[in-house]
Parts: sequence; structure tokens; C-alpha cells
Amino acid sequence: MHLHTVDIVIIVCYLLTSVLVGYWVAKRASRNLHSYFLGGNVMPWYVLGVSDASGMFDIGGTMWLVYIMFIYGLKSVWIPWVWPVFNQVFLMVFLSAWLRRSNAMTGAEWIQTRFGKGKGAQLAHLIVVIFALVSVIGFLSYAFKAVGKFATEFLPWHLSANEYALILMAITALYVVKGGMFSVVITEVIQFFILATSSIVLGIIAMRRVSPEMLHKVIPAGWDNPFFGWHLNLDWSHLIASVNTRIASDGYSIFGLFFMMLLFKGFLVSAAGPAPNYDMQRILSTRSPKDASLMNMWVNVVLIFPRYFMITGLTILALVFYSDHVRAMGSAIDFEMILPIALAEFVPAGLLGLLIAGLLAAFMSNFAATVNAAPPYIVNDIYKRFINPNASQKTYVRMSYAASLGVVIAGISVGWFVESINNVIQWITAALWGGYTAANVLKWYWWRFNGYGYFWGMVTGIGSSLLLVVAQETKLWDISALNAFPLILLISLVGCYVGALMTPAEDEQVLKAFYRQVRPWGFWGPVLAKVLKDDPAFERNKDFKRDMFNIVIGIIWQTSLVLIPICLVIRKFNATLIALGVVVATSLILKRTWFDHLDVREAQHAASSASGRA
Repeated sequence: MHLHTVDIVIIVCYLLTSVLVGYWVAKRASRNLHSYFLGGNVMPWYVLGVSDASGMFDIGGTMWLVYIMFIYGLKSVWIPWVWPVFNQVFLMVFLSAWLRRSNAMTGAEWIQTRFGKGKGAQLAHLIVVIFALVSVIGFLSYAFKAVGKFATEFLPWHLSANEYALILMAITALYVVKGGMFSVVITEVIQFFILATSSIVLGIIAMRRVSPEMLHKVIPAGWDNPFFGWHLNLDWSHLIASVNTRIASDGYSIFGLFFMMLLFKGFLVSAAGPAPNYDMQRILSTRSPKDASLMNMWVNVVLIFPRYFMITGLTILALVFYSDHVRAMGSAIDFEMILPIALAEFVPAGLLGLLIAGLLAAFMSNFAATVNAAPPYIVNDIYKRFINPNASQKTYVRMSYAASLGVVIAGISVGWFVESINNVIQWITAALWGGYTAANVLKWYWWRFNGYGYFWGMVTGIGSSLLLVVAQETKLWDISALNAFPLILLISLVGCYVGALMTPAEDEQVLKAFYRQVRPWGFWGPVLAKVLKDDPAFERNKDFKRDMFNIVIGIIWQTSLVLIPICLVIRKFNATLIALGVVVATSLILKRTWFDHLDVREAQHAASSASGRA
């Protein structure tokens, strides 16, 4: 496809502006490590929330969401639970506040808060660094593959997908490496408003071009209904027969069982807390635990409407005007190309440039946030701690530049050989997260869990997830990453319990200090008894039932937020009003049971901390 000159000018101007803005704020970011990695903890929660939302609004994820909505319709609102998307609800309700109370700079540094500084803690620290780097490189390879496939459809220089991805990553790295967190957040806020405008415009185009009657001619019965039974019951055979084959290969035909797996996996992964990536970095960058909770609430609000407005618009345009092309491809269809082809066919010159700039902004936001999440682990947790603990702040910042470049090169190297966006998503969300989950659930809720247990749980989990990749690539075992999740989780749990129970518990003072500082609920009885012996005025966390109730209400609230833009774009106005009513009702409940309790919770925490110091 050939872009109009106006479109090319818009795209080039956007890329130049992003680099210039990133450099403009770089001076403030390079003062010291705290400024470079966490922005000095001075940025407001709503700015960090927009930044976090922008980082999640990536091209690869958008292409995948268009693909699953094309096939599964409104039932696709459940499939992103594979990430799981409702981890933001867990963070909003209680986990981000627990994490922020640590005052750590990275997830690995947080390990000292929980396990101290002994040999077990050092091993736990090491494995978190390894996991962080593996997951960041996995996300970068996924971004590399996605932006390359997208660029080949639009950019006019006839390069390969990998060559385009290499150029765009290099441009983004220019300001990310130099500017750190300040540069990433400021550019992401700008990029988000480009994205939101582009998304709403595209949704309006789709609503004007596609009537409900036109849509119903090209979708199977049940496509526009989010509810389901034990079986999926979407029959595409009389429309696009190859889609039935794709449903079978995805493994979603028995949708009730699939949904139960999503719920089981989702609750465990969400209860483990954020992975050591850009999401955790935004939480640690907030001013206070209350701000951390508000930031994760805001992410849901600002991200969902524009993103799903765009996704639904692209999907219905593709269904009505692109179904013949899909049918002609037969079993060789590449669903990941629906997004760029739909844009190319239905968006006029000028506006197309803005939309492409918006999606490039999505890529750059996600890439920038991911790159910026890795150097803290290399510099703060390896170089500063073990190699050069007395270096100047300028030296640490320069090392951060080098670490960022190294991570970018590693991500590009892996991404060069990846074949499918969907394969990377499946491995990250199911296999790798399966290896992460057990150890990171136990670290919050069980006092007897120690650094050795954490280390061996992570080693067995990550190792089994990597072996799964080898088994799949060598055709030794044909199993999806999601179906392998329970096995990986079980292997990791065995590693956790053997590692913990074969070694001594952590030092009593470390456990008491962690319990006082974070105030988790869970299986902390022996530690609580010792804390109360020292300080009878200490008040334990009694919010378990309240938090569980708010999580259930929060998931209903979040899912209804997703349904509003979808139903609006496909003109199911009654369903839109119902979803809006649910959002209003759940918002009022959360106002009373969650928001109004934030100050009370932090006041109780401050009082307990003060009594301990006294």
C-alpha cells in the first residue's frame, strides 16, 4: 500500500517530536538512579496511570485482540483474562499498596524487605533478576514481531518486517536510553492522547460504515452475545469455514472449561502481584501507597474505552468488507494482518497518517516502558550491589544507558527469529507466568516461606516453562501453554515447599519488620504473635473479606467497562445502557467499600508503624 504524502509527513513529524520531547526531559532524569528509574517519586498518580495505560496499548496486543474479536465476537471479552487483565483489580484493591510500602526501587530490591540479606535471600534476589530479564526480552521480541508486521503494510520504503522493526526500535531507544522514567512517562502521556483520538475517530468511521444489518449478515449466531455455555457453539462453516479450524487449534471449543482455567489461573497470577516489569515500576514510582492504588484504578478507566472502541471498529470493518479476502485465504489466513489491512482499506488520507502515528505511539509506549523496566535490575541489583557499590551517581546512570542498549539488542535478536505474535503471547501469559506464580503467591501470604523456597520455586517454574518451549519446537509434546499451566504450577509448588521446609525459616527480626511495614493478611499467625508481644497496640490487617468482596465487584466493574465501547460501536444500545448501569452500580459500591477505606487503611498502617517505632 502507498501512503499519501500528507500521511508520511504526519508520521515523520510524530517520530521526530517523540525523540525531541524525550531528550528535552532527559537532563532531569539523569541526576541519579532514583530520578532515572522512578522519576524521583514526584509524579502524580493520574499521570503515571495514563503512562501505564499507554504502555499497555501496544500494536501486538491490539492485533491479537482484533483477531480474537473477529473470531469469537463478544465472547472475546473473557479471553484476555489469560494475561490476566483483572490483575489490575487486585493491584487497585490491595496489592499495589502493599508493594509501595516497601519503598524499594525494583522487585529484586523488594526481596531484601521480605527475606533479608542471607544466602537464601541472595539466591532469591538473583532469580528475580533473571526472571525480570527473561520476561522483558520476551516482551521486546513480541513487540519487535508485531511492529514489523504492521509497518510492512504501511511504510513506503519496501523493507522487510524485521528491518522496519529494527529502525523503529532504534528511534524509540534514542530517547528511552537517555531520558529514563521522566522521558518515558512524558512521551507516553503525549502518545496516549494521540492514541485515544485515533481510536475514537476509527470507531466513529466504523459506526458510520457498518450498519447492524450489514454486520449480522457476516457473523454466526451467538457472535454478539458475551454469555456462553459449556461449548462455544459458534459455527462459522457457512461463512468462513477456516475459522472453525482456528477455533479448534486455539483449544477454545469447550469454552466453559477454558473459562474455568482462565479464572483459576487468573486469580493465582493476580494474587502473586505484578511481575518485575513496567507495571511494577509505575507502582514503585508513585508518591504513596494510596496513590499506587488510585493509579491502578485510573489505568482501567483511561485504557479500556478508547482501546476497545478502536478494536471493535477495526473488527466490524474487517468482518463486513474483508470476509471475502479471509475466505479466499483458506487455512493459510494470517489473522494478525486484519488490523493493518482494515486500516489501509477504510481510512482516508490524512486521518490514516494520524492513526498510524497513534499505533506507532502504542508500539513506542509499550517498547519504552519495557526497556526502561530492565536496567534497574542490571544496574541497581547487580552492578551496584555486587560489582561497584561506591560508584558515583553519574557512573550508575551511564551504566543504565549501556544496560538499556544491551536489553534492546537482546530483544531484537530473539524477535528476529520469532514467527508468530500469538505464540509469544501464549508462552509469556501461560508458561512463563506459570513458573512465576507459585513462589510469588507464597511470598505474600505465608510466613514460613523463605528465600531458598523462593529460589527453588522460581528455578523449577522457569525451567519447566523453558522446557515446554523446547518440547513444542521439537514436536515432543503437543500441548498448549495454557493447558500446561497447572503442570508448571505444580512443579514450581513442589520446588517452593521442598526448598522452604528443608531449610530454616527467615530471621525473626526480618519477618517482624516485613510484617509491620507491609501489613499483609494471610498465614502470618506466629509472626503476628511475636509482633504483639513486642507491641500490644499493633493492629493486624483485617481487610481480607473486604478485599475479596472488592475484587469480585471490581472484576464485574472492569468487564462492564469493556462491554460499553463494544456494544456502542456495534449499535447494541440497550446492552450499552445495561453495561453502563452495571458500571455505575459497581462504582458506587467500590466508592463505599474501597475508595472511602483508603485513608482509613493508611491511617491504621501509619498508627501501627508509629507504635512500633515508639
